[in-house]
Amino acid sequence: MSHPKRNWALVLGASSGFGEAVSIALAKAGRNVFGVHLDRRATLPNVERIAGEIEGAGGKAVFFNVNAADAEKRAEVLGAMKGALAENGGALDVVLHSLAFGTLKPFLGDEKERMTKAQMEMTLDVMAHSLVYWVQDLAAAELLGAGAHVFAMTSAGGHRIWPSYGAVSAAKAALESHCRQLAVELVPRGIAVNAIRAGVTDTPALRKIPGNVEMIERVLAVHPAGRLTTPQDVANVIVAMARPETAWMTGNVLGVDGSEDLLG
Repeated sequence: MSHPKRNWALVLGASSGFGEAVSIALAKAGRNVFGVHLDRRATLPNVERIAGEIEGAGGKAVFFNVNAADAEKRAEVLGAMKGALAENGGALDVVLHSLAFGTLKPFLGDEKERMTKAQMEMTLDVMAHSLVYWVQDLAAAELLGAGAHVFAMTSAGGHRIWPSYGAVSAAKAALESHCRQLAVELVPRGIAVNAIRAGVTDTPALRKIPGNVEMIERVLAVHPAGRLTTPQDVANVIVAMARPETAWMTGNVLGVDGSEDLLG
């Protein structure tokens, strides 16, 4: 299949949940996709399916099965991205940070059951600080230009408490703070940075949270629309926002939850 000169998106966490939906939606909206994911052999067929859907939409899919929080791997991906952009044309104008890998443990309790220093630092590094490092390197490589958008997936957990969610909650709060700082530093370049606060969404990441069934049931019981947020809801918003004309809207935490966060 030939690929016209299309702009590119970089999706960190492209193989499931929000990253999957956004990758496919952006391809349907006219972009090629760089996807970074970390999958074992058993889940690679799903990655191949996503790449196939991107190709079916007329886009080019360039995927990297690496740890997105590893500095050396990040450098390798950036080098490959530069090569692909030089070969295929287009510009990188969308970045999505959707990394969901952290430790779910209480802070207190038996020493074997409570959060450790290493687990806390890993959770914050992957789910929050890695956004900064990716944007630093993308900016240094001059891969992000005026009109580009950076999005990062947060949640109501950044300001609400859920059992065993403490480290992830801290990461989400830090991620939102990082988005504000990056927005201020990048607005002179015309680059927007916003956090997307999705409502409760039935994704593989949610299913790893202890008490996820109760979380889902609570939202379904109180939400006026009677449903959860879906990955497609988030993808639709990102596609709609990812235009040069909207780059002045920056530094925000944007709720994509059908008013869920207002209900307490």
